[in-house]
Amino acid sequence: MLLRLPHLALTNLFAVVRLPPMSDTNKDIEILALRHQLVVLQRQIDKPTPPAQAATTPPGRLPRHRPTLAPRPTTPPGRPPTHRRIQTLVQRLARESPSRGYRRIHSEPAMSAIKVAPSTVWEILHRKGIQPAPQRDRQTRSTILHSQTQAILAADFFETHTLTGVRLYIFAVIEHATRRVRVLGATAHPTTAWTTQLARNLVMDLHDAGATTKYLARDRDSRYATAFDTVFENEGIAIVKTGIRVPRMNAIMERRVRSRRAERLDRTLIVNLTHLRHALREYESFYNEHRSHRTLRAAAPLRPLPQPIIAPKQLNGLDVRRRDRLGGILHEYQRAA
Repeated sequence: MLLRLPHLALTNLFAVVRLPPMSDTNKDIEILALRHQLVVLQRQIDKPTPPAQAATTPPGRLPRHRPTLAPRPTTPPGRPPTHRRIQTLVQRLARESPSRGYRRIHSEPAMSAIKVAPSTVWEILHRKGIQPAPQRDRQTRSTILHSQTQAILAADFFETHTLTGVRLYIFAVIEHATRRVRVLGATAHPTTAWTTQLARNLVMDLHDAGATTKYLARDRDSRYATAFDTVFENEGIAIVKTGIRVPRMNAIMERRVRSRRAERLDRTLIVNLTHLRHALREYESFYNEHRSHRTLRAAAPLRPLPQPIIAPKQLNGLDVRRRDRLGGILHEYQRAA
């Protein structure tokens, strides 16, 4: 404590001495950088979580009462438990016949001379978390998404700010199956004509790539005009709108927006629209051709993994080189030929 006060005084003294020689331009640049850091930090603040509830029994008193507690019975009272083979059979019938209810599952063992009560069948399935036939036969949203992955595109608008405070809007889409990202455009004024033209450009790109897209997932942003949806509907692509303030319904695209902010936009100061478009093109190329993805087993969307090195002799002349992008913000590592 005795040394802290002189340290603070000396630090503030140097700060005061440093300010007069600085020009107005340097001060403005420092203020803009601090503002950008403040925006990034505010976005990273998590919501406060309520404190955990206190335990009902004080831990200090539990050991004193433990010897007086009665031992827990090893077997439940009443009828004996159902044989393990019968439990396995009931679960197998429910798994292989999802449209059958508890009553129809109960009738199957009886046909094989296996006696089991209907309440026992219900208890076995209920304990394992197996729902009745209407809920069990219904497909969940996760199942539908996995089965239709090859045919789903996700779109979203996100924004950023320049040094002068101008707000710029960016429109991008991602393919669920390949995780390929297409940054279609950026502008300060997203008009109906602009978004409609982006939709036409995307449809032409999909035709050239031979993609079989059937669904386009998007939120309910007012920037999506009727003409925007009409372009996709004329191509047989259905528009799937997410719920109001439910970003998890478009989780893959929301996660990509977060990655783009953390890896690119939050680490630089955008000067103008031209600078932003250049940065987006570089990041799109890096994302699709080099950045690894856990969903693709560490491969990139447009670049499959090479054959692994198996022979130890091949490691003797191993030479991995680095390529920098965007002034060293992004690094690409590749083995030299």
